[in-house]
Amino acid sequence: MPKMMFVKGFVLALVAVSVLPAHASAPSAWKDYDQRVTQACVAASGLKDARPVGGLVKYDDRVPVTALVLAGRYPQKHMKNAPGRELCVWDRKAEKAYVSEADQLLPKP
Repeated sequence: MPKMMFVKGFVLALVAVSVLPAHASAPSAWKDYDQRVTQACVAASGLKDARPVGGLVKYDDRVPVTALVLAGRYPQKHMKNAPGRELCVWDRKAEKAYVSEADQLLPKP
């Protein structure tokens, strides 16, 4: 008898939990995430005075990355402070930013 009550209680608890609404991340959590990704991308950039161009592009969990276009100026002497662009890809699993030159992505400013 006690075993049957335990099973009924367990099933009742499972049903109760399954009907609870799922909670999405709070807006403040998304804001913190956006700031963390932007700061990591700017820090990983090789551009001088790097800044975001547009907003973050958040892919779903099948491709767990977030992308951001950065603009700034090339610091190398031979580049003579020319404007440049980079594409930053934030790997959500590794929590790391990777950047690549992306001048061809958009028309020059």
